[in-house]
Amino acid sequence: MRNLLIGSVLLSLAGSIWGAMFIAVRLTTGVIAPVALVWMRYGVALIPLVFLMYQQKISWKIERKDWKLLLLSALTGNTLSIVTQESGTMLTSAQMGSVITAATPAFMVVFGCLLLHERFNLSRLLSVVLATVGVLLIVVDPDNMRSGSLLGGLYLSIAAVTWALMSILLKLLSRYSVFALTFYSVLIAFLALSPYGLWWLAAEADLAALARPEIGGSVLYVGVVSTTAGFVLWSKGLTYMDASIGGLFMFFQPVVGTLLGHFLLGEAITSYFAPGFALIASGVVLAMRGGNTTAAEKLALANPRQGASL
Repeated sequence: MRNLLIGSVLLSLAGSIWGAMFIAVRLTTGVIAPVALVWMRYGVALIPLVFLMYQQKISWKIERKDWKLLLLSALTGNTLSIVTQESGTMLTSAQMGSVITAATPAFMVVFGCLLLHERFNLSRLLSVVLATVGVLLIVVDPDNMRSGSLLGGLYLSIAAVTWALMSILLKLLSRYSVFALTFYSVLIAFLALSPYGLWWLAAEADLAALARPEIGGSVLYVGVVSTTAGFVLWSKGLTYMDASIGGLFMFFQPVVGTLLGHFLLGEAITSYFAPGFALIASGVVLAMRGGNTTAAEKLALANPRQGASL
């Protein structure tokens, strides 16, 4: 019971941190371009990740034959997925960003079956259908469409699907430390985005605006707190309980994101939010509890979306 309590606290903190991340992203709207924000986020995150690698005495070695797969997973998840996530959040709201990306574990069921040849039973099929309908319900909400955020919803949906794909690809590299995989994935994404990031910094950036406390604080939050601290809390929390139970704490992300967006940014909680979220929640719960825990489900819990944004 004590272990369950400790794990619950750690996982709740991690989910809450990732929910608040969407607020930090919204605060940078109009000041930092989405791609530039991801680039800056990873540049900041590399510093504590290097410290953790040394502090934990993690091996830096990745076998040559595995670099192609690691490169593909980094470009799919840490690059494309996070760029579309930040772009979608800036075009929509913290509420929509946190809710749609919460559908990631259900989409992992599909990729687990296709790439890892896992059993695709009725409950898993239903989980994908429910999550997909829930996402579409929120995206096509008339309130969101009137505000011109349909494109943002599409970006967020792409982010959820590509993150699920990346998580399955990482399963094939599970013999390596998650710290090492995270470090190299972040490094690859940072280098891939550096040409644009450096150009933006030299030609487009408003240095006076970047110096504002709320902007600098937002960058530090998404880089250090959301990326590094959130990952450590989540990984540690999962050691205290079964992964199928721990995964349910992912729902702190959309709940916190929606509530903070409402109270801090004045974002309205739209009429389609409750039914859409209920469908996504049902789909994810079915994906995690539909029979014995599979390899894909375990990976989904060990590498959730905001943790892999490390």
